[in-house]
Amino acid sequence: MHLMKRIQKVLIGLVTAVTVFAAGGAAAVQAASSSTTTSSATTASSKTKTAQQTQGLHLDVKSAIAIDEKTGQILYQQNADQSVPVASLSKLLTLYIVIQAIQDGKLSWNQVVKPSNNVCAVSQDTSLSNVPLEQGKQYSVKALYQATLIYSANGAAMALAQAVAGSQKKFVNMMRQEAKKLGINDAQIYTCNGLTNKLMKSDAYPGVSPNAENKFSAKDMALISMKLLQEYPAIVKTSSVKEMNFNTGNQQVQMKNWNWMLPGGQCSYTLLPVDGLKTGTSDAAGACFVGTTNKDGHRIITVVLGASHKNDSDPARFVQTQKLMSYIYHTYNYVTLKKGQKTATLPVYHGKQVNVKVANASAEGLWLKKGTKADNVAVKVNVKKSLLNKKGNALAAPLANHETAGTMKFTVDGQNLETVNGTKCAASAQTTAAVKKANIFEIAWRWVTNLF
Repeated sequence: MHLMKRIQKVLIGLVTAVTVFAAGGAAAVQAASSSTTTSSATTASSKTKTAQQTQGLHLDVKSAIAIDEKTGQILYQQNADQSVPVASLSKLLTLYIVIQAIQDGKLSWNQVVKPSNNVCAVSQDTSLSNVPLEQGKQYSVKALYQATLIYSANGAAMALAQAVAGSQKKFVNMMRQEAKKLGINDAQIYTCNGLTNKLMKSDAYPGVSPNAENKFSAKDMALISMKLLQEYPAIVKTSSVKEMNFNTGNQQVQMKNWNWMLPGGQCSYTLLPVDGLKTGTSDAAGACFVGTTNKDGHRIITVVLGASHKNDSDPARFVQTQKLMSYIYHTYNYVTLKKGQKTATLPVYHGKQVNVKVANASAEGLWLKKGTKADNVAVKVNVKKSLLNKKGNALAAPLANHETAGTMKFTVDGQNLETVNGTKCAASAQTTAAVKKANIFEIAWRWVTNLF
């Protein structure tokens, strides 16, 4: 008799549930379905604690950073958000804009530029790094690009800015806009080449102090360098040139690369095949250097700002860069997570299955501290809002196989897996199976069984 009453109760509940659902009582079913999940879909993960990176290195510079060129993963940072003068490192943003103009067809390598009289006047200032440009002469974009990158020629950079924007002021405004597009909001930009404003002569940026000087953070310079190398990797073919002549129209001027870490240079190191990127020096900035090396197929970028500059033979910026690069290779191993290697389980609302497994959609590389293996990497999934149910606590069925469900962030104890973009190291998370929508009888039965 007791058994019959229990069966009767179940049947009544089933009929009631179907009736409620058909009449629009989906909210009650949603609540019941949600109660079966143990974690929110927006934060479903293999739980792990993240810790701030422990660094065993302090550099004798104002600020510094090291990142992976491909992913932007931060491998070291020291006052990396502090905005400071960077001198000629500013030319990297100038070259980025010039190369964009070339790739967009607005400029060409063979196009010739006739520098303005003021640009020629600045270029003939022998107290600055320059190749002398002659009034009335024309120079190819490629020759000016080479002089800017190899010899840090200030007049050449101005001639390129003139070719792109028509005036120095307009080009500086372009630099400001481009910096913001890259996510750089703290920079102060007044000149295309990093010179103090007054040294630009009649092309000084109007309305600001004659002593105004460009300022960026180490993180800003790393981001610009990363974009430059990603979008124009051939730049290292020029940045690695140790010596080249520049034809002024009247004479051949020898240009020696200021990067002493290039192979065979006085600060070169056999185990660090440096092939770029740019130096910068001023009284306010000290000695600065953006270095890059491709070792074992993995390129890193280093930035040191404000190293000692006692005189023109002071190698401090390169000594500090060598310490930083060596630290990275002694501290980390590069580990590749295979496609589908990392998985997480997410709850599904009104699906044939109550959950679905997601996996990283592509192979991803991470620099992990030595002793840490790929198995130690945990994941946290941020689900796309468009795929969530109304309550936002589960994926809404139906779901296709290999559907991008959101972003899979990687975490590991003792290391902060953060990128120079301000995001966590991550990959797209894709479903590993399709999930069809449950019919009303399945939904109702699931609701009823939850009563017991």
